Amino acid sequence: MRLRKLLLPLLVIVGVAGFFGWRVLSQPAPTAAPTLATAQIGTVAQTVLSSGMLEAAQLVSVGARVSGQIDTLAVTLGQTVEAGDLIAQIDSQDQQNEVLMAEAELANIDAQIAAKNAELERAELAFQRYSGLGAQNYSSAETVESAKADVQITKADLEALAAKKSAAEVTLSTARIALERTKITAPIDGTVVAVVVKQGQTVNANNDAPTIVKLADLSTMLVKAEISEADVMNVSPGQEASFTTLGASGRPFQAILREIEPAPTEIEESDTIDSESAIYYNGLLEVANPDGALRIGMTAQVTIELAKAENVLSVPSSAIRSDDQGRYVLRYDPASGTSKRQAVEVGLDNRVSAEILSGLAEGDSVVTGTEHAAAADGGNSRGGPRMRF
Repeated sequence: MRLRKLLLPLLVIVGVAGFFGWRVLSQPAPTAAPTLATAQIGTVAQTVLSSGMLEAAQLVSVGARVSGQIDTLAVTLGQTVEAGDLIAQIDSQDQQNEVLMAEAELANIDAQIAAKNAELERAELAFQRYSGLGAQNYSSAETVESAKADVQITKADLEALAAKKSAAEVTLSTARIALERTKITAPIDGTVVAVVVKQGQTVNANNDAPTIVKLADLSTMLVKAEISEADVMNVSPGQEASFTTLGASGRPFQAILREIEPAPTEIEESDTIDSESAIYYNGLLEVANPDGALRIGMTAQVTIELAKAENVLSVPSSAIRSDDQGRYVLRYDPASGTSKRQAVEVGLDNRVSAEILSGLAEGDSVVTGTEHAAAADGGNSRGGPRMRF
């Protein structure tokens, strides 16, 4: 009797627990609410992404074309100069002496020519006189012929002196050019981006023109962007582009694709192309730099715009689905909590957002991502919105 009294409450408790457990297990699992997006007016752009590096639109290495010691270095790093401004002055004493010697040689030849002209005039007068006397038989034919020969010899001497003068003029011009080259000036307007030598240093221009400074026009910059072979056929000069730099990731700079180099970047280092490695082509983007914020060597993340649709109805690309009947979206009705198949005509699609040409209106809700569980049981489950097809 005592055992029965103990078992009866235990059986009651087990029965109640089993009943409630059965009720819980018999309930269907709640379905997750669908991920929704709203059709809205916006811009859809199809782009090509690449990375690149900033370069100056014009970079000039200003070198010395004569040898000597740098007496004056007239610029400093970062200084802005105009074309014709003095960059450096090389000791010009040797060049000045060469000019003086060439001028003296030319003056000597001019004096010789003047004396020879006087000699020619005298020879011509003598020839005329002897010719007249010879006509009257007062002078022999030999004397007349000798006077004529003197005229011809003097003329030949003058021609030789004229050639010698031409050579002397060339020598003087060369000496003056060498003297002028000791004064190094800026060939362009720009900024001094590198100073290679120091004042007092001796440079030797016999084998190669040593660089004094480097000037760059920083008012316009170039971005050399590497475009993959998968994208290069879709881009063309004149297309709009934008890029950001590491130091200003939230500030896009607008640029224009100026040209695409015809050969891949590998050809700069080797005459052969490795077919097993990725192939990239350099696209040159031109961008104005009026405030000087962009600098040589900056890394740029480039976006080249292939096509753009502005002020169009768009939804996330993940909302676009397709089947045998065509492309469609699942339009969600918040009142009934159901989703319905809606055929749509899609325009530009950049895999992030898609242009909707027809089938939806602004403000419509569409399902993105995977279809929720209501679709699996035909819309009969409880506890969540149902999906209709």
